[in-house]
Amino acid sequence: MTDLYLKQIAVGPMANFAYLIGSQRTRECFVVDPAWDVVALQRAAAEANMKIVGALLSHYHPDHCGGHLFGHDIQGVAELIRAADIPIYAHKDEVHGVQTVTGLPRAAIKACDSGDKLSLGDIEITLIHTPGHTPGSQCFLCEERLISGDTLFLSGCGRVDLPGGDSDQLYDSLANKLAKLPPSTIIYPGHHYDAEDHATLAEIKQVNPFLQANSPAAWKRLFNHA
Repeated sequence: MTDLYLKQIAVGPMANFAYLIGSQRTRECFVVDPAWDVVALQRAAAEANMKIVGALLSHYHPDHCGGHLFGHDIQGVAELIRAADIPIYAHKDEVHGVQTVTGLPRAAIKACDSGDKLSLGDIEITLIHTPGHTPGSQCFLCEERLISGDTLFLSGCGRVDLPGGDSDQLYDSLANKLAKLPPSTIIYPGHHYDAEDHATLAEIKQVNPFLQANSPAAWKRLFNHA
């Protein structure tokens, strides 16, 4: 029996997903992309008898980590660490962005790199750098389950027309990193943009045109007409 604990939680008015991922044996978990309703995320962990011991950020956009967006102040990691002194993990290329939007001090953020691993109990989470949507976007892989943030959705992918977006980088992240994971890998996206809330990579490849493009040029043409 696996030690993995994984819970998907819908949060906020932008169809975001946050996640709790951790160890059933130690009852410790990380919260992935805590935003919008920190109290609800803390309550979900408490109801499952899980202790939040850190936060993993897929990228620095306020709907995933808190901050100011479209005239609104969004709860996030700043509120989370007021309740508990826990580390915030962000890719090294995303640290400045996280500081800017959340106001966190640099000391509160643990800079990560692709391939870094975090462990709780018997589970190990591998961090995969997937730039393109933002320079430091990252995904979290554990036991053939991938929390993909805004890099990959079930039928689409993250936009590249925001500051720091790069279509060449996103193509590389999708074609040369995520698409090469085992077909049985279950993808858990950062937003509920589709009828389903998760799917296997094999299933996504059947419906997601951004994983079907066979060259950077074809991918760019598809993206420009999306």
